[in-house]
Amino acid sequence: MEGRIARHFTLEYWTDEGWFVGRLKEVPGVFSQGESLEELQENIRDAYRLMTEEDVHPPVSAQTREIGIEV
Repeated sequence: MEGRIARHFTLEYWTDEGWFVGRLKEVPGVFSQGESLEELQENIRDAYRLMTEEDVHPPVSAQTREIGIEV
């Protein structure tokens, strides 16, 4: 990991049907799960790396649209 900087995030997690499920509070869209808290932590690190890789781009045909949702 030479040349890499360690960043620190908040892992918010819960259990769901025996799985540890979690997300990084500071990084929208980074969710994962694991059979143990340790596995969740490994998987969430992998999910973060995948989300922040330079080669990851939305499909060329991706579009956005603002919608309203009543809550």
